Amino acid sequence: MSVHYKTILVAVDGSDEARRALKRAIMLATEHGAKLLIVHVVDTRTFPSVEHYDRMIFTEAEKYAEELLTEYKEQAIDEGVTDVTMIIDYGSPKVKIIKDVAKTHVVDLIVTGATGLNAVERFLIGSVSEYIARHARCDVLIVRKD
Repeated sequence: MSVHYKTILVAVDGSDEARRALKRAIMLATEHGAKLLIVHVVDTRTFPSVEHYDRMIFTEAEKYAEELLTEYKEQAIDEGVTDVTMIIDYGSPKVKIIKDVAKTHVVDLIVTGATGLNAVERFLIGSVSEYIARHARCDVLIVRKD
């Protein structure tokens, strides 16, 4: 049985693990002629309550996400992926990725690094990649090394 992926989502946060996941997602998108969604979720749970938001923090997070995704999109295009979409979303990364982005875009493969930047969350409530692997309705590839 042959598997053919049409839409691949790669979750990125700027970590080394996410960069490795991006490389693997680019390789798979090229091999399958698939659309590549590069997704960064700004974890708004780490900001103070909405009433006391410091708009500057939010603006910086958006700027970081835009720069990160632009760099990654250029890399994907340079390596031969013809259909690349950047997606910035807000909220809990593990929930947003599978319940919103993957569902909306009919993703058939999610690629993520084994760990990311948020060590506190991993310790307290489990990693984003673990949650995605347990709850996603499509295939999930957790990249551990190059």
